[in-house]
Amino acid sequence: MHKTLRFYASLTAGLGLVGLAGCATTTSTTSMATNGMGVVVMHGKGGSPTRHVSGLASSLQGKGYAVANLDMPWSGKRNYDVDVAAADKEVAAALEGLKARGAKTVFVAGHSQGGLFALHYGNKHLVDGVIAMAPGGDVGSQTFTGKLGPSVLAAKEMVAAGQGSTTAKFYDYEGSKGLQPINTTATNYLSWFTPDGAMNMGIAVRGMNPATPALYIGPMGDYKGLLRNKQAMFRSLPRNPQTKLYEPRASHLGAPAASIDEIVRWTTEVAQAKQN
Repeated sequence: MHKTLRFYASLTAGLGLVGLAGCATTTSTTSMATNGMGVVVMHGKGGSPTRHVSGLASSLQGKGYAVANLDMPWSGKRNYDVDVAAADKEVAAALEGLKARGAKTVFVAGHSQGGLFALHYGNKHLVDGVIAMAPGGDVGSQTFTGKLGPSVLAAKEMVAAGQGSTTAKFYDYEGSKGLQPINTTATNYLSWFTPDGAMNMGIAVRGMNPATPALYIGPMGDYKGLLRNKQAMFRSLPRNPQTKLYEPRASHLGAPAASIDEIVRWTTEVAQAKQN
């Protein structure tokens, strides 16, 4: 038996292969945008709105921003329950909610994998600015393709066999934790983990709309791989006079809290430029 078929067999054995019902959830405030700005905030891989981004979200709200702090498909409880297109719609709905609360200038912000997704979103959709805090989770990197190759091949075989909507056990990867099992459909899995797909950081940054400025936050104490690629990724962004690289003295997990003042400064600058 081909090695990927053996892997597929091991994935499906004993799982029952029940269908996965996606359920989008958000954690958002109902405060108005008293300063005219709104921010969608997205956590990192395996995280939640109440962990590393919660201080940023509450601080921005206290400064007059309308904030939507989302529970995204890569959270600890959602297990990639929907595909990338559905996640895009979740963010779009949150942005519309911010506008309904008085936001005239809207931003998408994310931490770690959320930062990469923010870059992806800015690649595909119009927003006033993108804030990528220690973006990571690049499925196009050699590390990811090596670690997740068997799962990607197994998912492709399932789709080819007409089993794309069937739930199975695949794997995600995080540098600090290693391989992590996830249960989702083959179609959803490929949407997130195909090496040249939505979560390929190089594709995301190179395809950014030149009219959309980005605040790329690369903490000085970030993980080694992200430090190594930081300058190359930032330089790959289209030229925009408001696109900035900010390097706080912080760890990967501490990047959101360490960047609050800069995020306020930068978003205010972008909003003022939009009015002129």
